[in-house]
Amino acid sequence: MTEPRIPDAPADSPGLTAAELIRDEARRAPDKPGVYRMYGEDGTCLYVGKAASLKRRILQYAQGRFHTQRIGLMVSLTRSMELVVTASETEALLLESNFIKKLKPRFNVLLRDDKSFAELMIRKDHRAPQIRKHRGAHTTPGDYFGPFASTWAVNRTLNTLQKAFLLRSCSDSVYESRTRPCMLHQIKRCSAPCTGLISLEDYGELVEEASAFLKGRSRAVIERLSAEMTAAAEAMDYEQAARIRDRIRALSTIAMENSVSAAGIAEADVFALFSEGGQACVQVFFYRAGQNWGGRAYFPRVDKTDTDPEILAAFLGQFYEDKPVPRLILSNVRPHELELLEEAFSLKSDHKVEIARPQRGDKLGLVDHALTNAREALGRRMAESSAQGRILDEVCEVLGLEVRPERIEVYDNAHIQGTNAVGGMIVAGPDGFQKSQYRKFNIRGEDLTPGDDYGMMREVMRRRFGRLVKDEAAGEDVIRPDLLLIDGGAGQLAEVLAVLADLGVEDIAVVGVAKGPDRDAGMERFFMPGRPPFMLPLKSPALYYIQRLRDEAHRFANGAHRTRRSMDIKKNPLDDIEGVGPGRKKALLHAFGSAKGVSRAAVVDLVKILGINQPLAERIHAYFRKA
Repeated sequence: MTEPRIPDAPADSPGLTAAELIRDEARRAPDKPGVYRMYGEDGTCLYVGKAASLKRRILQYAQGRFHTQRIGLMVSLTRSMELVVTASETEALLLESNFIKKLKPRFNVLLRDDKSFAELMIRKDHRAPQIRKHRGAHTTPGDYFGPFASTWAVNRTLNTLQKAFLLRSCSDSVYESRTRPCMLHQIKRCSAPCTGLISLEDYGELVEEASAFLKGRSRAVIERLSAEMTAAAEAMDYEQAARIRDRIRALSTIAMENSVSAAGIAEADVFALFSEGGQACVQVFFYRAGQNWGGRAYFPRVDKTDTDPEILAAFLGQFYEDKPVPRLILSNVRPHELELLEEAFSLKSDHKVEIARPQRGDKLGLVDHALTNAREALGRRMAESSAQGRILDEVCEVLGLEVRPERIEVYDNAHIQGTNAVGGMIVAGPDGFQKSQYRKFNIRGEDLTPGDDYGMMREVMRRRFGRLVKDEAAGEDVIRPDLLLIDGGAGQLAEVLAVLADLGVEDIAVVGVAKGPDRDAGMERFFMPGRPPFMLPLKSPALYYIQRLRDEAHRFANGAHRTRRSMDIKKNPLDDIEGVGPGRKKALLHAFGSAKGVSRAAVVDLVKILGINQPLAERIHAYFRKA
């Protein structure tokens, strides 16, 4: 798809001004389609763009033909450029979207909070296909249905399909080991193919019915079940008729809740862009199989000089960079270079993609519905940002900070008598909690006394800010926090300050938040260097906000601790024996039933297991008998 950067164009020309560098690049740039990247003095990417002719596009910059002052600023900050030649402008557009998502350039429209969506998958690589939730690449053979905009939506649909079609959701290992039906069969959520209560042929028919329903043929499936219910009732098999009736009710419920009134909408994504005051919201809804499978609001980073067609075009390119593209995309704005986008998406998805701006009818109704959601979502966000800004100003005032904190990091530790200790860091700022920035620290200091909270906090601080100092020294783009909130009093504060001083990090405000008597909310005492301990008024918005931050840090640290403890509980002793991999472990457990059974086995019994030779058998035997 791409060719290397042109060899005689230097990647960096520190001796040239921005204008000279652009002119130098323009002289040597090829008259071919491709992608160009502009870098600043510190090596961070400022902008990624694509062009039908790299030479002509860079020549425009060299001649000072800027559409806005913002572009002029971008060019003035440029200290180096990199060019990649592509076979066509279509490929350049796809590569541009890839670079933007990876590099997050300062001057590009940027899609933020781009999380993957859940799907339903019916596997086809097993004699009894399994239905389950799925995220990520389609590497397992099977039919994929989605995307679902929320975990709640996919869980609800999965539960309904289990009631209606009785498909198994267990793993293959559980399926193979079953000797009697599980609880899901008892509550009528599975037909129990594992124990032969249903033949594989009849189970296959249930799988086909489920696929047909998810592909939009819900009415045909319900009609067929209705005929079966009538036949069962006429044969006086009322128990079977009642089971089929329950399946029909489950299907009818989800079909009615998610049904789309727009005729002919089998598969489409609907986008609506609303921008105001230099901010923008893009609302997307997913329609599959004639059903609405949910939506999500996005708030891309934009500049007030960006036009709506430019914003939507950049958003769509980044949105579909790692997602399957439907055959139809509806929007309230005609995106910039629509035909090129259609061509790029068609190339990427191996089927024709149409991007349309409906003018009338049901499709327009879907777009208008999305636009209403986009308008309301942006209004809520702007109101929340305003309120959040006022609260941060009050936090700044009560804590005596010089400027409003833009990044607040809150730390808490969780453990039970020193075991499975975990440190948690959450991040908050003007846009609320930044969950993608949360971090957990598995406490691993061997010299720590179990339950040593001071030692745990020292380790967390060393790892967090040692990495920050290292990255800064390497010239990487690092965002420093403006405020640290520590769960603890004067002792914890002293430990944190000592670690920061050792690392040379002395320009960050640190506050210890100690719980009140009997851990009463509202009675917290605050500790800061150079100030006596103090409390905040009970009705102070700043106090309420700090309590929320502390509670979120506590929730995150405890969740990480529970996960680690659960993994430790599930850990098998066989995992610690050298030479016992997954295959041999499975053979041993199958032969002796459990790790405890293996521990009781003699060497002569162990060597009978396929893959276990005499030395390994002796090693396993000795492991369970070591002092």
